Amino acid sequence: MSQDETARARSWSDEEARLRRAICEIGKLCYSRFYIVGADGNISARMNDGTVLITPAGAMKGFLEPHHIAHIDMRGNVVDGGPSASTEKGIHLTAYEVRPEMRAVCHAHPPHAVAMTIAGIDMQAPFIPEIIVTIGGIPTANFGTPGTPELADSIRNILKCSDTVVMTNHGSVTLGTNLMDAYKKLDMVEHTAKILYYAHSVGHAKPLNAEYVQKLLATRGLLGIKTVNTLENECGVRKQD
Repeated sequence: MSQDETARARSWSDEEARLRRAICEIGKLCYSRFYIVGADGNISARMNDGTVLITPAGAMKGFLEPHHIAHIDMRGNVVDGGPSASTEKGIHLTAYEVRPEMRAVCHAHPPHAVAMTIAGIDMQAPFIPEIIVTIGGIPTANFGTPGTPELADSIRNILKCSDTVVMTNHGSVTLGTNLMDAYKKLDMVEHTAKILYYAHSVGHAKPLNAEYVQKLLATRGLLGIKTVNTLENECGVRKQD
């Protein structure tokens, strides 16, 4: 580390140091699972003071060290003289704005999930019991130009009622109460997409009927699951022709 980086590191609170390390670990996980390649994707965590730690612009997320992480306020301004934030910081700031209870965001490019959007396959449809009971389904947002405010605007309304979204031809965004929770939902998105990919490759993928879906949703109370569920709140978006 440079002298400036060393000086900034000495000023970190225990919370900041822990979250910086955790973001690096999640980056390594995403990279090892091929959810991101090159400098793709971005990861963030919101601290108790309302500021945000986020991966820096142009960085390979599998090789980050804690001092590489950017520290910004909710307007996107760097607060500690450190590195610049990801060019897609707007995704993260929008997520924290519309879902203030959430503390972490993962934006990745999981290949099967992106392929589903390119093929026009609806990941919100009810196929997998474990997904139905937990997050419900995975809505798809209309295309938004990466690196512009249009991208964050394209997912704003969906994030109000869903912890997950896939962006057409681009990638996924998952929200969590902590970094591992956001990563877990990324895992769920790509696992769902992979199953649908296999199903569509061998024949017609048939969603569960409404009766079965209601039976599954009824188990949420028995299991004590109180998270946002897109089948209960009918969250989603109509694609433009």
